[in-house]
Amino acid sequence: MKFHQSHLIAIAIFLLWSCQSATNDIKQSNLKLWYNQPADASVADDPSGWKDDPEWLKALPLGNGSLGVMVFGDVNKERIQLNEESMWSGSPADNDNPAAAAALPKIRQLLFEGKYKEATELTNQTMVCKGAGSGHGNGAEVPFGCFQTLGDLWIDHGNPTSFENYHRQLDLDEAVVRVRYTQDGVDYQREIFTSYPDQVMVARFSADQPGQISFTCTMNRPERYQTSAEDDQLVMAGALSDGKGGNGLQYMARLKAVSKNGEVRYEGDQMIVENADEVTLLLSASTNHVLEYPDYTGRDYETITQQNLDKAAAKSFDELKRSHTKEYQDYFQRVGLDLTPGEIAPIPTDERIEQFKQNPSDPHLVELMFQYGRYLLISSSRPGTLPANLQGIWANKIQTPWNGDYHTDVNVEMNYWPAEVTNLSEMHLPLFDLIESLVEPGTKTAQTQYELDGWVVHPITNIWGYTSPGEAASWGMHTGAGAWISTHIAEHYAFTGDQNFLKRMYPVLASSVRFYLDWLVEDPVSGKLVSGPAVSPENTFIAPDSSRSQISMGPAHDQQVIWQLFTDFLMASNQLSIDDELIRQVAEAKEQLAGPEISADGRLMEWAEAFPEVEPGHRHISHLFAVHPGAQISVEQTPEWAAAAKKSLDYRIENGGGHTGWSAAWLVSQYARLHEAEKARESLNTVLSKSTSPNLFGQHPPFQMDANFGATAGIAEMLLQSHTGNINLLPALPEAWPNGEVSGLKARGNFTVNIQWKDGRFECAEIFGRPAQKGSYRINGGEVQNFEISQDGIYRIID
Repeated sequence: MKFHQSHLIAIAIFLLWSCQSATNDIKQSNLKLWYNQPADASVADDPSGWKDDPEWLKALPLGNGSLGVMVFGDVNKERIQLNEESMWSGSPADNDNPAAAAALPKIRQLLFEGKYKEATELTNQTMVCKGAGSGHGNGAEVPFGCFQTLGDLWIDHGNPTSFENYHRQLDLDEAVVRVRYTQDGVDYQREIFTSYPDQVMVARFSADQPGQISFTCTMNRPERYQTSAEDDQLVMAGALSDGKGGNGLQYMARLKAVSKNGEVRYEGDQMIVENADEVTLLLSASTNHVLEYPDYTGRDYETITQQNLDKAAAKSFDELKRSHTKEYQDYFQRVGLDLTPGEIAPIPTDERIEQFKQNPSDPHLVELMFQYGRYLLISSSRPGTLPANLQGIWANKIQTPWNGDYHTDVNVEMNYWPAEVTNLSEMHLPLFDLIESLVEPGTKTAQTQYELDGWVVHPITNIWGYTSPGEAASWGMHTGAGAWISTHIAEHYAFTGDQNFLKRMYPVLASSVRFYLDWLVEDPVSGKLVSGPAVSPENTFIAPDSSRSQISMGPAHDQQVIWQLFTDFLMASNQLSIDDELIRQVAEAKEQLAGPEISADGRLMEWAEAFPEVEPGHRHISHLFAVHPGAQISVEQTPEWAAAAKKSLDYRIENGGGHTGWSAAWLVSQYARLHEAEKARESLNTVLSKSTSPNLFGQHPPFQMDANFGATAGIAEMLLQSHTGNINLLPALPEAWPNGEVSGLKARGNFTVNIQWKDGRFECAEIFGRPAQKGSYRINGGEVQNFEISQDGIYRIID
């Protein structure tokens, strides 16, 4: 039975009060990663870009969007590994291949004729970049470049004696790392955070006895640096490789100590602190990079770092912490999740992960993983910064895996899947800055590479405006990337209703659809419009001529992302009251697009023909974009396609699919969209048990951040969905979460939603919006109910 505000007032008041009190005050006090031992700072990093460093994966991340640090918490010699968002080698370069356009008609003809071997050979010769491209993912010394470490801050206490009572934690609610221990009868504490308001790292060292803080500091990195004492501060500066034999991006980090009593000296390449009661270290960093095509330099990084340091040094530690905490919590505390009513067993995080591998039943670990993803997004993507890359902003190498770049064939998009639904819309904004920056170079690529209108980007990009294909067509010929990344524009608008944002980004959408209108061609058999030559990232099939190929016409992924782009563009045009010839062309082309097909065995087809897969358990599930994050296929509106999609997912897993962190994380959202709660939880368990490091960083392997963001988004999809036009409460609630509550999730239409459930059944919910705002909801895929927000801005549901 449902009671709404017009029913039985006395009963309703009691029930509504109980729902309100539960969902609006979910405590965050247990949201801590904690350990009984430090990460060992004495173990050197492996220089290989493709090997993880086990101790680094025990260190704890902090970030303010531009400055990232990894705190080891070692006692005698502390290491704080440093990152700055724009620490990229490389430089702008022309990689567009003018030989491609002439070969395009011939390749399409060969593919339509079924001559895949010949088509693939010609594609590999012509539909690739000019030059070194990404360096096959090892681009630190080529113009594409590589995101890399800023270096390390070393704090040597000069006391190798034993210690006890050690505790290290990352408080997700405050974005602070704390370390405490006892050594030689003295209790020591450290408190470290990275402040967005003050643009510095702050690290306070204190003890319970006076005069006990002494250490020596220096900063270094594996190459291209110089550290020296200058005007009561320590400065590390240098220039990275431009990939052309010269110097490229310039950077600087400044370190200053503010002490209570004792002495601070700066000598040579060291800072020396002696006999202080308390010391606060302040560190600022910047580069000369600006996200503006075509030059990308010109930032006055020296002045910026000095001003930030001076302003921070004029404030007390408490003032710095207060402003940091308020700004951060304004974002983080918007959402609460409680799956563990009652006491939580006090188990260190690394032990909790190990126990989960043996017994995958720990709702608190799910809570931590959910909120950790939100924490990492806040920490690596703030308004005015660069977007989160493959590693967020945390990398300890010169050659980072896959260059630490922006992979646009799922990875950078996955980074932002939790942004809207978990109430972090502002963190999404850096992605749109990046997209806008790609339009001009992408227009040049479309013209040079294909002689077409509009703009395009392929499966990789960087901070230097790279929009060309990759150096191998098998993965680099992903022309659907521009459509995929552009779908985030409509998502942001759907959740926020921000008309000014839509007006700003409308030209980006319009230019993108112009490219695909030119790119699509008519299939000679079906008469439908198809994309190609194209890949289904990064899968391989056996063609009818027995060749192994990745290239075809009309693969499902391209068709789906283009359908979504066209749908989004038509929505945006309608919302902005724009009516012109381009809109009519897009509407007509959308109707002519080849759509999803079901094979004889009941699976959703990945290619236009039922080709056998070389790897049935392939990690990518690109042909299911239309299920998630797209909205072309749903259980409610297209049940036949949804059933075929489920069969495709099951087949992938039966054959070993979902074996990388990000892939398993994507499966969580896919199964949640298909209302398969238990299968969604199984995929989440795979992420937690097989692809999670001691510090909860996700693993491909090696480390990639997208698994964290994908897992957070997947958990949210299990609890709330709104992609079909109504708010679906608890669409994929698994049996393992019988009691719980969530507050602050967002639904499309700019609604905020609180939900409570008990014994596996929905109990109550609150939907917040504008007075008189209308919508519809359903509970666990049930009957659709209409609602209207009351004058107090809330609509309440009691079951």
